[in-house]
This record gives sequence, structure tokens and C-alpha cells, in this order.
Amino acid sequence: MTPTRPITWFDDHALILDQTRLPHATHMLTLRTLEAAAEAIRDMQIRGAPLIGATAACGVALALRDDGSDSRLESALALLAATRPTAVNLHWALERMARRLRPLPVSDRHAAAVAESHAIIEEDIDTNCRIGQHGLDILRAIAERKHGRVRVMTHCNAGWLATADHGTALSPIYAAHAEGMDVSVWVSETRPRNQGLLTAWELRARGVPHTLIADNAAGLLLMRGEVDVVITGADRVAANGDTANKIGTYLKALAAHDNAVPFYIAAPVSTIDFACPGGEHIPIEDRHGDEVRCIAGLTRDGQSAEVRIAPSETAVANPAFDVTPARLITGIITEHGICTPAQVRALGGT
Repeated sequence: MTPTRPITWFDDHALILDQTRLPHATHMLTLRTLEAAAEAIRDMQIRGAPLIGATAACGVALALRDDGSDSRLESALALLAATRPTAVNLHWALERMARRLRPLPVSDRHAAAVAESHAIIEEDIDTNCRIGQHGLDILRAIAERKHGRVRVMTHCNAGWLATADHGTALSPIYAAHAEGMDVSVWVSETRPRNQGLLTAWELRARGVPHTLIADNAAGLLLMRGEVDVVITGADRVAANGDTANKIGTYLKALAAHDNAVPFYIAAPVSTIDFACPGGEHIPIEDRHGDEVRCIAGLTRDGQSAEVRIAPSETAVANPAFDVTPARLITGIITEHGICTPAQVRALGGT
């Protein structure tokens, strides 16, 4: 059976599923140091805002194993915070660890860091399960109205690979499939990192019907009426409901809006940045141009290879995320229920 937890925390090391090797190979990596945890986040061996936060928490615990001093704690927090600027769960988890650890005696910090990182992981699992149940209500309503297959479109990967388990955007789909609903998924490839291939890998393992599409095919499918609902994850939600997610999400939201197809974001409250007033204040990560110039895959004889599709001197812009304005978002599915973007601020008191 395919495991559905991409990180296992053993107090003195973490075992992660190396997502850079998927979908062609399943390879586990052991993280024993702060530096290894930071590298796994920065190099996208682990991906997805909730999983980034959980891994960062484990990284803090690893850093304090032999040295719980103030200087060690602060340097660990700074190193991890610099790995991925857009995913707010990273900073949420680090701030939570800092609040828990800073007041403690140096000798108590490592044990407390281990306990807090376990708590973050277990809470994320429960949170994502509840997101799935709330999102299931949306899919049930569509199924009852149509009396036929429910066709969901998603973007990037927001399944269990992006969280501690269950996923965010895929959690309602898994819940629907488990109760026997006829549901299928349009899976965008999500260039340039092709995280859609991870979504297809997950869905295939669960037996959920799905079809992989080029990113640019989404608009036509929406126009043809072949999509009932779009659900994506999020890397940061601003206080006004503007949402940052993998590059290409905004284009799907525009096409969905133009064709009167509901567009939902699925994200835990920890992904909401209540201090960020709007999307224009969300930092957008720019990544290396070779992610666009090159593509990885398998050769005809099954060997891993990277192929250059543009000359090395080709100028490249590679923003990793875009921002979908709140006006294009039908609702945000959280562990507390479904709210409109205008109701996001009220979640700050939950």
C-alpha cells in the first residue's frame, strides 16, 4: 500500500519522501541535521506549505539536539526562514516554535522542540482531515444537482504529499471517492516544476479517475463546460482573501470566473497571514532560470535524465507563485468550515 505520510519524525531524525524523485522513483531521505532540513525545503525535496512548516519545526528540534543556546536557536530560525519566502506556514511554524522555546531554560529546549514539532504534525493531519469533510459538502451538492460524475479541476499538488497527510485541495476528493461518489479530476501539469505529476501519482495510487492536461488546456475545458468546480491549495492567504498559490492559479481563476465555474481555495487557518492586508504585499519567490530551461524525466530505456529545452544564455523569468484576487474566489475551505474571502479576517479569532 502506498504510504500517505511524506514525513515521519523520530525525535533525532526525520524520514522524508524525496519528491524530486517522483513520480518515477520512490526514495526516502533521512534528515539528521538542521542544514539537511533547510536543504530539503529549499531544494523542494519536500513541497507544500503545511509540509514545509512541519519540516521546519523538525529542523529546529534537530538544531537544538546538542546546543540549546540562544544563539543556536536564533541562527536555526533565521536559516530556515530564508529557505522559501512565500509559504506562510514556514514562518507560522517557526514563530510557534520560537514562542514555545525562547522562555525556556537552555537545558529544556530540545525536549520541548521535539514535543512541539510532533504536535504541529499531528494537528496538521487532523486539520486536513476536517478540510476534506467540509469540502466534501461542496462535491455532494454538485453530485446531487447533476446526478452524474463530478469533475474537479486542480492545480499544482495539494494532496498528502504537500501536508502531513490527507492534503488540502485533494482531501475533499479523497473523501468523496471513499464514500463511493463518481468523481474525476483534471490535473494540470503545473510547469515548470511539474507538481501536477505528483497529483497524478497520488490519484493513481488511490484509484481516483483523473486526466493529466497541459496547463494551457484548462481554459478550453472550462469554456466547454467540462469542469464543475476548481479547487486548489494555497501558500499564503492575505487578510482580505487574496491568495498566493503556484504560478498559473490566477489564470484558472480568471477562466473559471468567466465561465461561471465555482473556484475554491482549500487551506488551513495557519496559511492565512492576518498581518498581510492584501495580495500586493505577498512576497513572490523567484527561482532559478534552469527550472524553465531544463526538464527532467526518463529516457526510453528508463534512465533518469535532464534535458535542456532552451539555451543556457536564454533570459528567463521564473516567478514561483501568483496571486488570485479575492473577487475571483467563491470560498475558502478551512478546518473550521467554508467562508467567503470577506469573512477571512473573522478567522483570526479561532
